[in-house]
Amino acid sequence: MDHTADELAVIVERANAQGRIVLVCEHASNTIPERFENLGLSTDQQQAHIAWDPGALALARGLSERLDAVLIHAGMSRLIYDLNRPPHAAGAMPARSEVYDIPGNAQISPAERLARTNAIYLPFHDRLRHEIARRLALGLDPVLVTIHSFTPVYFGQQRAVEFGVIHDADPRLAQAVVEAAPENLITRLNEPYSAADGVAHTLAVQATPMGIANVMLEVRNDLIADPAAQSAMAERLAPVLARALARISPPQAGQ
Repeated sequence: MDHTADELAVIVERANAQGRIVLVCEHASNTIPERFENLGLSTDQQQAHIAWDPGALALARGLSERLDAVLIHAGMSRLIYDLNRPPHAAGAMPARSEVYDIPGNAQISPAERLARTNAIYLPFHDRLRHEIARRLALGLDPVLVTIHSFTPVYFGQQRAVEFGVIHDADPRLAQAVVEAAPENLITRLNEPYSAADGVAHTLAVQATPMGIANVMLEVRNDLIADPAAQSAMAERLAPVLARALARISPPQAGQ
């Protein structure tokens, strides 16, 4: 049975977790509800990285288990709505992604943009805001960590970086993650993307206004291509996040 957009807009796992970290995976799924008629894409295109971040959800789940962290993730493809983009951004419902045209997004009317925003973007970000506010009220000193993966080759260019660490206005947690990262994992600050590329929307609207520490983690998707690799990466990165949290001062009361 096909799920409605509302059912897939936001999925919460481990809602009662007591850890400080709030994990988010905006590009967790490549599901396209039937009413969107696959956006005119082939099966191979729907499996490609343009539709989702392969391996990211499994990695986020592994981190959630190891860090006792709540996990909030998308239930449908970012090509329907990219939850890490504001409603007015072209990339929120892209007509083209990398070298691929997205026929089902080619001529979206303002009414359809509003319908997708109401059905997907607003419920997701409202729920995430609720989870952060609830943890602030409980004195859990939450921090926001978003989990993504990226392709090894982009527009024909090979990427050497394996682990990208991105921040919005507050660099504290990102810098601490870089300092704590394993020496044998090629780690870069603000690569392969940075906030200047418009990829820090979730951090900017959810963490920065609340004054909570935040970071966006990007793992090259060939390193998390199967369940064994995903579990191994979660095992490597969980202590990195724990060490990074220990390096930064907890938020002060009232911030």
